[in-house]
Amino acid sequence: MLEKWLGVVCGKNNIDTIDENNCNNIHINGKKVRGTVVLMKKNVLDLTDVGASLLDRFHEVIGKGVSLQLISADHAEPGNGCTGKLGKPAFLEKWISTLTSISAGDATFNVTFDWDESMGVPGAFIIKNYHHSQFYLRTVVLEDVPGHGELHFVCNSWVYPARRYKYDRVFFANKTYLPSNTPEPLRPYREQELLSLRGSGSGKLKEWDRVYDYAFYNDLGFPDKGPDYVRPVLGGSKEYPYPRRGRTSRRATKTDPMSESRLPPLGLDIYVPRDERFTPVKLSDFLAYAVKSLGQVLIPEIVALFDKTINEFDSFEDVLKLYEGGIKLPDHHLKKLRQCIPWEMLKELVRSDGEPFLKFPMPDVIKVDRSAWRTDEEFGREMLAGVNPVIIRRLQEFPPASKLDPEVYGNQTSSIKREHIEKNMDGLTVDEAIECNRLFILDHHDALLPYLRRINTTKTKTYASRTLLFLQDNGTLRPLAIELSLPHPQGDKHGATSLVFTPADEGVEGTVWQLAKAYAAVNDSGYHQLISHWLNTHATIEPFVIATNRHLSVLHPIFKLLQPHFRDTMYINALARQILINAGGILELTVFPGKYAMEMSSIVYKNWVFTEQGLPADLLKRGVAVPDSSQPYGLKLLIEDYPFAVDGLEVWAAIKAWVDDYCSFYYSTDDMIRDDTELQSWWMEVRNEGHGDLKDEPWWPQMQTRAELVEACTIIIWVASALHAAVNFGQYPYAGYLPNRPTVSRRFMPEPGTPEYAELESNPDVAYLKTITAQFQTLLGVSLIEILSRHASDEIYLGQRENPEWTSDVEPRQSFQRFHDRLVGVENRIVERNNDSRWKNRNGPVKVPYMLLHPNASGDNSESGLTGKGIPNSVSI
Repeated sequence: MLEKWLGVVCGKNNIDTIDENNCNNIHINGKKVRGTVVLMKKNVLDLTDVGASLLDRFHEVIGKGVSLQLISADHAEPGNGCTGKLGKPAFLEKWISTLTSISAGDATFNVTFDWDESMGVPGAFIIKNYHHSQFYLRTVVLEDVPGHGELHFVCNSWVYPARRYKYDRVFFANKTYLPSNTPEPLRPYREQELLSLRGSGSGKLKEWDRVYDYAFYNDLGFPDKGPDYVRPVLGGSKEYPYPRRGRTSRRATKTDPMSESRLPPLGLDIYVPRDERFTPVKLSDFLAYAVKSLGQVLIPEIVALFDKTINEFDSFEDVLKLYEGGIKLPDHHLKKLRQCIPWEMLKELVRSDGEPFLKFPMPDVIKVDRSAWRTDEEFGREMLAGVNPVIIRRLQEFPPASKLDPEVYGNQTSSIKREHIEKNMDGLTVDEAIECNRLFILDHHDALLPYLRRINTTKTKTYASRTLLFLQDNGTLRPLAIELSLPHPQGDKHGATSLVFTPADEGVEGTVWQLAKAYAAVNDSGYHQLISHWLNTHATIEPFVIATNRHLSVLHPIFKLLQPHFRDTMYINALARQILINAGGILELTVFPGKYAMEMSSIVYKNWVFTEQGLPADLLKRGVAVPDSSQPYGLKLLIEDYPFAVDGLEVWAAIKAWVDDYCSFYYSTDDMIRDDTELQSWWMEVRNEGHGDLKDEPWWPQMQTRAELVEACTIIIWVASALHAAVNFGQYPYAGYLPNRPTVSRRFMPEPGTPEYAELESNPDVAYLKTITAQFQTLLGVSLIEILSRHASDEIYLGQRENPEWTSDVEPRQSFQRFHDRLVGVENRIVERNNDSRWKNRNGPVKVPYMLLHPNASGDNSESGLTGKGIPNSVSI
């Protein structure tokens, strides 16, 4: 109980409770403070829970309402030296007579407090919910507070019945204090709130618990189901290091005590702190779209259906039917599907009005031109402006070398020769092209080759690829060669066996070149989904979410800075562990590494460096930029027409300027950074617990200066907002048409003299489609990325805040407005560049303008769905 803890921290061990009657026996001079409370009642999806609403009304009738009790920020309680004076409890008025909409929405209630002016200004309040059900408390606004005027409390939290808590629920006014500046009467409440959020580290967590704690990724496998569902525990070992996830406290599996048990296949009731779950509007949106991803209950039914009727796409026209006409289902199959899950959940997927089954929106990449995706120019452009523009790097040695251990893997140096590429380099030699920064590489060799032996024992048949490209005078990239490598048949120590393919336009050579590009695209698609997207945004941000809530009070300036960028991240990650990245999940079914996918991401995490996640450092590391103090961002891009980098640097600079302004307001000296106990605890835990497997790495910032704080917060915000937007929301526009970005290859490159090679000559389109993702996987994969690429209808974008009263401090609010205005300027310049014909890579042959880093700060939430633009504040889908 808070009261017992207060007795200890105040040095009054004999105090067991605070006598509320004594607290309220204060002189009242007649001053009434009126308040307005905005909340949302308990709901089911986006509908009010009518039963719960009736029970709450009954509790009101018998005198069990909702009380609020103000806490003074200025004066301590007599006899309880360090806690703020408490006002009389005041109850929400007219709960019974206040009508609320059947759709989940806000309701407004009045509350009237007796407040003695001698008690100063309230700094917090205690709320007690004596109803049957929880509600979501948005805001409390006090009018005409003596000595202050209007006072705002931004709450945004679910409040469960008081019987569910072992402590008081306390909410603070929208003031901002460093720990050392906190008014003494509020300090115990600040410290107790953090203790409550940290929890005990053990025990079963219930839905009303608000505990943030850490766990390994030990819930991906399900060993009780059999050996096919065993997966290694990620995190906590040198072999499989990984960022931490939120603890859910489920029991261990029977087969392996180190693995956590799983919920039923479609169970969404995964523990995360209640305030981290989706809003009702977003959950409703998500489920309406998620039904198209079919889910594991539907998979056996649909596999059986496809086995009988559809196995392959027979032509590219057949693929287009997914978008133009859909696939008709006989009535008896509709009945089977309706038996699997409720009809309401199927209405987006199967319509009773005769609309086709699985009809998808037309992806942007084929909207204007059905075949431009096949061009070499578009193949190269998507490395700069597609869904994975963060891998390409400058080639600085020839032939390309490997960093794999030669003692284990032998000689892995590339087999690409000068004669393969110099014929297409506008008269330059390799050495000249390297000297003038004209050669680039998309290199997936080292990450994939160690796993190929195991991957190729499955239905997948693929290679590790290297793609070399030449920067042309018009700023576009020309592919020069693609190397496809396999482990040596005599053993890893013998190196690799490799094939090199060069561009061709016609005949069987042209078809072979298209297939070589497809194998490279398969590599890039898998690496994108596992590393660029999942690992480098979703997984690496979650430890920051947990540590921030455990160690930074809601009163702390850095909490207020970062909290919008953590919205929904823990819940979407929990859902991913449940249905996407788990053993047998959708990712394993649709992306080529299959059961080895997450294990591969763990190996890549070994080389993760926090300070390299910022955009300038990333560009310099990949060699696509060089330091140049005369340039606006301190570097010069070596590919001038690099849409992701050009737009990204503007967004990065805007974020950093905002963070610098904000941090400078609260920290005037470096000593204040070092003396901030909450900040130091936060950073220590991020390093030692959240990313504990890398805690001994020398690159961690020491968090001793304001410059380190600014850089760290800028990186966190960049990764959670802009980087995630760049690698997520382009998925459907580019990969919604699977031939452009296949995720699986099912057979090796056909060899001359084989029936498969003859098919390349006689029916190249069919040969291509037989090589890449099969139809069922295509339907499942396209369904998934359609969901992931949609903006929610309640999206909050970079440069926007959910509540304008997020802080009472004027200067930070003015700084935030400047940040917003700067982002609007970025938007305008992005549109101008897209309309400038000089920049070939802005639209490309497919005529898709690069808008993924268009912030949409000036937009509104009416632009939801597949917009292809907008930077949400957080990793929220």
